[in-house]
Amino acid sequence: MKYRIIHNTSYKYSAPASLSQNELLLHPRPTPSQEVIDFQLSIVPMPQYLHCRTDYFGNTVHVFMVQHPHNELIMSATSIVRTSPPVIPGANTTVPYETAVQRLVERKQSIELEASQFVFASPLVTITAAATTYARLSFPPGMPVLNGAIDLVRRIFTEFTYDKTASTVDTTVEQVLINKKGVCQDFAHLAISGLRGLGLAARYVSGYMETIPPPGKPKLVGADASHAWFSVFVPDFGWIDLDPTNNLIVNDSYITVAWGRDYGDVAPVKGVVMGGGAHMLSVMVDVAAQESRQ
Repeated sequence: MKYRIIHNTSYKYSAPASLSQNELLLHPRPTPSQEVIDFQLSIVPMPQYLHCRTDYFGNTVHVFMVQHPHNELIMSATSIVRTSPPVIPGANTTVPYETAVQRLVERKQSIELEASQFVFASPLVTITAAATTYARLSFPPGMPVLNGAIDLVRRIFTEFTYDKTASTVDTTVEQVLINKKGVCQDFAHLAISGLRGLGLAARYVSGYMETIPPPGKPKLVGADASHAWFSVFVPDFGWIDLDPTNNLIVNDSYITVAWGRDYGDVAPVKGVVMGGGAHMLSVMVDVAAQESRQ
């Protein structure tokens, strides 16, 4: 599939801001199942400083600074991406999860050494007894690692309620477990916490997915949103992406932007502003298919 993604973020200030410095993680990354055809970034007012770098995880980061008074800041990223169905092994053919844990401890191969850094707690993903106990129900002795991860995704989808009002970016894994409500970020963090608690490697993934309106209803331009899911490391294969919000193994309707330890590593926009008074944030995302699905 070929997609055009428009991601607009704007801040309006009640008083002039004298300086604004930001980092943007909006550039989709190339993967074995994703080709980035084009990317355009527009910033108004024009920044005095704009730099593109690659972060520790291989994500593309745009850093910029507006150094003169401004009442509004508008950032618009337009991407053209082609996706293909990812290769997924048979869930029953993957190694038992105990073997995966041992391989991550031994780190005999470079890919296992790289993956092992995603076994530990991170700033927004604590490893708690409650989250580990919750995940362990999907991993009885000898459970193939992908089968267990798929079951964990199914349980989160079934037992938790999607509720945009139930959490914030600061909501903890413990709070999500107690409230049984949240959004895609919360469900990804919960799954990652549980998997890491078992000794498995799991990373946070940000991006977008194609949303298809109900039959007979038009697709509303700008009605899409950023999305989040997680990847689990499977020895002898690599990383496999799963989406607990929608109970899916990630397919070619998903567009990957960045990955890291948790949301804090891959927030689409983060920065600081001097002055400005009160501010109003507006975000618009549109994911449009450029080809008909065969």
